[in-house]
Amino acid sequence: MSDVFSHLTDWIFFFLFRAKELKARFGSFILKQEFNLMGLSNKADKLRSEDVLNWRTSFQNLLAHKDGLCAFRAFLVSEYSEENVAFYLACEDFRTTKSSSKLCSKAKKIYEEFIGCDAPREVNLDHETRTITKKNLERPTSTCFELAQSKIYTLMEKDCYPRFLKSSLYLDLTKHLTP
Repeated sequence: MSDVFSHLTDWIFFFLFRAKELKARFGSFILKQEFNLMGLSNKADKLRSEDVLNWRTSFQNLLAHKDGLCAFRAFLVSEYSEENVAFYLACEDFRTTKSSSKLCSKAKKIYEEFIGCDAPREVNLDHETRTITKKNLERPTSTCFELAQSKIYTLMEKDCYPRFLKSSLYLDLTKHLTP
């Protein structure tokens, strides 16, 4: 019995080691495939170099540009943290909601998807921010996610954005641009 357990443990260790090796080896390829699926692969020729280089000047410039947002989102998917930008965009959409009935249903959906206990796409928020946001949902207004959105924006700006600028996705994109 202990031989079986030992072999099983060895096999699991080998499998995990190989999985990490394959991820490292094919990570760039997978990232490029996600980039292709998001529709940017054929746009590299059409993107203006000043637009792509402008993404480097500020995180806001990146998010404000449709293709910049698309590239950043592809990068976050490859890093398993796409929920951050999805939450940010859901909050942006929520802020522009005019109808109070839609405001309530959208607020509930955003909370359940990104903030609540066992949320399928849970974002990294501190306890105090979660508590304040939950209290804000008792009477939803267009600003009830403002604090949480601000925290996630800062997290992306300070953590994800610098990694994006150093990523093979962004660097490859800048290499293939025509002036």
